[in-house]
Amino acid sequence: MKLRSLVLGGLLTFICVQSASAQSFDGYALYNLQNQNTTYLIDKNQNIAHTWSCSVPCNYSVLLKPNGNIVRGGVYSGNQLNGAAIGGMVQELDASANVVWEYVYSNSDHCSHHDITLLPNGNVILTAWEVKTAAECTQAGVQSPNSNGQWPTHFIELEPDGNGSADIVWEWHIFDHMVQDYDPSKDNYDVVADHPELMDINLLSVGGGGGPGGGGYDWFHVNGVDYNEDLDQLVFSSRFTSEIYIIDHSTTTAEAASHTGGNSGMGGDFLYRWGNPSNYGATGSQTIAAAVHDPRWITDDGRPNGGYIQFFNNEGGTSGGSVIDAIQAPESGFIYTMAGTSYGPANYDWRHVCLANSTGQSAHNRMSNGNTFVNVSNNYMYEVDANDNLVWQYNAGPTKAFRYECADSGIVALLGADPCGLLSIDEETLSGIEFYPNPSSSGVFKIDGVDIHGSALTVSVVNIFGQLVLEVENSECLDLSQMPDGVYFATLIFDGEKSVTKKISRIR
Repeated sequence: MKLRSLVLGGLLTFICVQSASAQSFDGYALYNLQNQNTTYLIDKNQNIAHTWSCSVPCNYSVLLKPNGNIVRGGVYSGNQLNGAAIGGMVQELDASANVVWEYVYSNSDHCSHHDITLLPNGNVILTAWEVKTAAECTQAGVQSPNSNGQWPTHFIELEPDGNGSADIVWEWHIFDHMVQDYDPSKDNYDVVADHPELMDINLLSVGGGGGPGGGGYDWFHVNGVDYNEDLDQLVFSSRFTSEIYIIDHSTTTAEAASHTGGNSGMGGDFLYRWGNPSNYGATGSQTIAAAVHDPRWITDDGRPNGGYIQFFNNEGGTSGGSVIDAIQAPESGFIYTMAGTSYGPANYDWRHVCLANSTGQSAHNRMSNGNTFVNVSNNYMYEVDANDNLVWQYNAGPTKAFRYECADSGIVALLGADPCGLLSIDEETLSGIEFYPNPSSSGVFKIDGVDIHGSALTVSVVNIFGQLVLEVENSECLDLSQMPDGVYFATLIFDGEKSVTKKISRIR
């Protein structure tokens, strides 16, 4: 907050004015521009806090581990397949960009691309294509297969082996979960509308370019994946189907290829899907208009939208503008209930209208202070508060970017025990904090004697009866103009630990 003074009728009056830096989330943003070798960590003041000069370009996503290392998708020089956000390898790098381990997942039959997600046990999930020939597609029930084959999606889970490489410990293949009503003599024949847990194999025609990348072979263009530890489930997004999907990760690889097993009892079938009910023969509005990216579960720790699934709906807003939508999926244990023939909700539960638009990539998150972080690909990153006021902006728009709190174990491991200066306030500083004017005839008080830009500050104000009358965060002034005259006590708490209480008076 900034304090602005006005002279009204000969009296000096203070009003509080919103400032971008005072309300922005106190943390760091991590990103790597696509096909570039340098990874950047920036603080909220747009200073570069750390860089990694990497041996290979990044294809799409870079993530911070709890030990301070980064994991990033890399562009392998020997790729035989080619398409949007082509990768082919994944690396873990230490703070000096030394390779801890790497794994190449690229040959003539498969190749990793787009997104990765980290598991709590240190394993990594990769998004990848696998090649299916025209004959395989025909046998599976594809009506008009691409003569050169098609590339359906699959996921692999890598476990670092401690010797500089990794092992595949789990797999899921969308080709195992198809249904078709075209040819009863072929595999997967059944009524599409009776099987929302399966993908209509003839939903998308492949060929003639097939959208961004892949030369017409990229079948579903899956571009984002996220993990929910509590449910042991994955959520992923498909640009071409305009849907998001949830699958069970608690299965074995064999169960993931079947229709039974795992916590859900449904094997590798879709547990939930949302955005385009017509894809599985159901009624209901198409709520994801076109492309969709970066689905993620919002951390359920008391922050707004905790437990919701949030995603970048590229053209879902007015006149095709980009929006961030959040939905509360109808979870029932480890499965999801339907409303009639389709999955609810009927529309989004929460929406942020983006300040810029993108038809591709992009990222977002909901911060613990209620702010929304948005990275608009090829534009810029920004942050808005709960009222959609712009509070932070950084003029880089990578494919994906991620925000990390000061207390994040990875940030602490990388930058030290006090990465944001939250613990640097000493007792002498605390004792020197004052409010002015005090007493205040306007009821507005300025906090003097501390720079809150490096601290997480909460101020609670109680009256003489001990009743809480005001609580604000990261504010340099208090507005008690609506309170009656009298004595109040303001307690300032820094980072939830160090505190000081001051007496203030409201006297007209």
